[in-house]
Amino acid sequence: MRYPYYLLFLLLLCGCYNVERNCEDFKTGSFTFQQMVGTELVESSFTRNDSIAIETYKGITDTFSVRWINNCEYIMRKLNPKNAYDQQAVHFKILSTTANTYFFEFQMVVKKQNQENLVKKGTVTKITSL
Repeated sequence: MRYPYYLLFLLLLCGCYNVERNCEDFKTGSFTFQQMVGTELVESSFTRNDSIAIETYKGITDTFSVRWINNCEYIMRKLNPKNAYDQQAVHFKILSTTANTYFFEFQMVVKKQNQENLVKKGTVTKITSL
């Protein structure tokens, strides 16, 4: 008879947990991002102000426009796309933050017909503030 009460108590404790999201701290600054591409761990770095992001990935630098939807979501689009894939906008959503990192998910804004829209996740580390 006691077990249902313990279970209910544990569920109430878990339901009261709030994820920290101080997204304002990550709107501007210099950042690094590591990701697995196949079997290789690659790193990119970027600097972002309120409306522009400049990223360096594998020695290539690109500039992106940044449009904030709210404090924790934004859309990026390459300013000088070289092909149709580069023209696609990407939606980012910050899921949680710590003192100098944020965990996020991203996906293409427009879903291709007859294809599943993949949602990928990653972690960004803040190096400096602007």
